[in-house]
Amino acid sequence: MFSLNNKTALVTGGASGIGLAISQTFAQAGATVHILEINGELAQQVANDITAAGGKAHAHTVDVSDQAQVIALIGQIAAESPIHILVNNAGVAHIGKADTTQEADFDRIFRINVKGVYNCLYAVIPHFKTNGGGVILNMASVAATLGLSDRFAYSMSKGAVLTMTLSVAKDYLKDNIRCNCISPARVHTPFVDGFIAKNYPGQEAEMFEKLSKTQPIGRMAEPAEVGALALYLCSDEAGFVTGCDYLLDGGFTRLNS
Repeated sequence: MFSLNNKTALVTGGASGIGLAISQTFAQAGATVHILEINGELAQQVANDITAAGGKAHAHTVDVSDQAQVIALIGQIAAESPIHILVNNAGVAHIGKADTTQEADFDRIFRINVKGVYNCLYAVIPHFKTNGGGVILNMASVAATLGLSDRFAYSMSKGAVLTMTLSVAKDYLKDNIRCNCISPARVHTPFVDGFIAKNYPGQEAEMFEKLSKTQPIGRMAEPAEVGALALYLCSDEAGFVTGCDYLLDGGFTRLNS
């Protein structure tokens, strides 16, 4: 089950954190993975590692917020092989309230987390329609539906991802294009470790434990757990699933009262 043999998958932000786990999981399932990254050197390193492990991966340097770059790159990939899967994972975080978020920070979050998703949708959907269908998976967040403290701009962006998911799922039903999103709570990624180290020097272990216990299940998610759900949603076994937001939150949304 959940084989991606003979499938071509694009994973934005696919060289670190959740994106890395998705790239590795998809490659292990037989997909040819195209890693779309702002950090081309890191993307190439990951592609090399996947290839060395027996998988198939290619690295591409691209700024998802630049529509011309995205269209050119996806057109190039599609000319070589039909694209079957798009994972919109690239994104950045931000801490701040409405009155403490600077305009430049708000614009940056919107440009990457919202416009970046739109750019990839805009570029890929015509190829999906030509090829008879495809699968889109967007990375949202519990922040899309909950009020998280000090996450004003980030929550805005993930709310947009959620509603774009629903809109795309509805608009392209007749084109055999499925679109879903995953909404994780806190996931143990290098970003979390860096955040703790920067803001709580000398208290890393204590803060890690404290943040872990904000999830009712008592720990953070591991990137591989997100990768496993992504694999299911992008596989043929999920052929009846579209227009859904999948909580992967250790009970955070429903049990945190």
